[in-house]
Amino acid sequence: MVQYGEGSRRTGATRRIYHSLLNQIEAGVYGVGDALPSSRSLAEELGVSRTTVTAAFDQLVSEGYVRVQQGRKACVASAGRVSQIAPPDCSAIPARRLSAYATRAMALPPNSTAGRPPLKFDFRYGDIAAEDFPKAPWRKALNTAFLRHRDRLGYDDPAGSRSLREALQGYVWRSRGISCDLGQIIVVNGSQQALDLCARVLVNPGDGVVVEDPCYAMARNVMHAVGANIVAVPCGAHGIDTTRLPEVSDIAVAYVTPSHQFPLGGVLPAAHRQALMEWSMAANAYVIEDDYDSEYRYDVSPIPPLYLSGQGRVIYVGTVSKTLSPTLRLGYIILPHPLVEAFIECKRIADRHTSTFEQEALAALIETGAYERHVRRMRRLNAERRAVFLASMASAFVDHIEIVGTTAGLHVVVWFNTISCRQEARFADIARSHDIGIYPIARLFSSPSDERAGYIFGYASMSVDQLAKGVERLHRAYLGFIGEGGPPGGQGSDNGKISTVV
Repeated sequence: MVQYGEGSRRTGATRRIYHSLLNQIEAGVYGVGDALPSSRSLAEELGVSRTTVTAAFDQLVSEGYVRVQQGRKACVASAGRVSQIAPPDCSAIPARRLSAYATRAMALPPNSTAGRPPLKFDFRYGDIAAEDFPKAPWRKALNTAFLRHRDRLGYDDPAGSRSLREALQGYVWRSRGISCDLGQIIVVNGSQQALDLCARVLVNPGDGVVVEDPCYAMARNVMHAVGANIVAVPCGAHGIDTTRLPEVSDIAVAYVTPSHQFPLGGVLPAAHRQALMEWSMAANAYVIEDDYDSEYRYDVSPIPPLYLSGQGRVIYVGTVSKTLSPTLRLGYIILPHPLVEAFIECKRIADRHTSTFEQEALAALIETGAYERHVRRMRRLNAERRAVFLASMASAFVDHIEIVGTTAGLHVVVWFNTISCRQEARFADIARSHDIGIYPIARLFSSPSDERAGYIFGYASMSVDQLAKGVERLHRAYLGFIGEGGPPGGQGSDNGKISTVV
């Protein structure tokens, strides 16, 4: 019920009068058409102001129980609550069919851990340690954005605030060597919206879409949802195998992670990059470059983005989810000129624009240098985490594992030599029962590619102490899983095998 009155006392009296009159109407004390006491007489009888009684009458009128006519007393218009009316039987009415898009989306395998109870040692990739977030600089930047004088509050440019696009224009030049016009940059709600826009703008049902195998599941899913024909191209130690690209007919786009293949960690060599671009030109297809964690290179120099040799065929996707937080939902696309207008209009239809206040806060962080200082700090912290995690795994599991993709990013892939791929999900369940989160890699492949069980381990969300303890607990769970006797061959002093795929 809507509450009236200037204070809690008047509000309480209004509520009591409302319920009293409603109960009497429902009980039949006042039937339909019967006149109710006047507001003046009720006020005198109850010892309250007439305003209080009038407020109760107004609520009954607004809900349709009472009718008021000028010059006459209020009378009862309806005798029962809407909630007391039996709902119609809808079982015989056929449900309206879902759209083809919704049907395809609903058929996709579940890909989220949202809503699950938190784990003490969770190696989920994509999570960032809460204590790493630059709370004070972000709060200052956000407060400045909130307090900045505006003549009005209205819908903003779907391409993004000019201040953030200008800041990003400078940032991608400094960090990735990308030179682009301001108009080529569109701010999006994370890289996932960037991929969704690519699918909606460039892909029709039945079109071919090339993806890596294995592939980031949410990229593949967004293409499935629009009805694309997925063409999975195997990845080797150095990323996508360009010798196995499909025939050029009916291919709309290719989705790749050339600077750090997800999840295996390979880097696409120059010759393969050239081959990919030649293929895209022949196929008249665009290439989506997801540069999701380019800020994190440890043992090698930064890898130039594919965009630099893209000949106007590359759509570059960047995000701050791996540097600031995935909760912010801030990302950006750099587009070839012919695509800009279409992307802007589809972004406008999707959500008008990304949150302006958060865009301005991020712009301020970049403009003042605070963002890049934070990135350097994050690189140091995660290099420490990476070193502790790799050392702990090598010490605990010795030669019973192989780790790949260790030179960059915020995750690695661990292959367990003593666990078969058929036992992959089972061991993940056992680990969860020990309060440990590990995530099978099989779901990222179009078909099984290795007889061993493999898992993606993210290490950016825990402290170095937690990482070491988490590995120790995982090793205990592992010993129990493979048998009381321990791994074949027993413990030894040799280091575990670690592949530095770059």
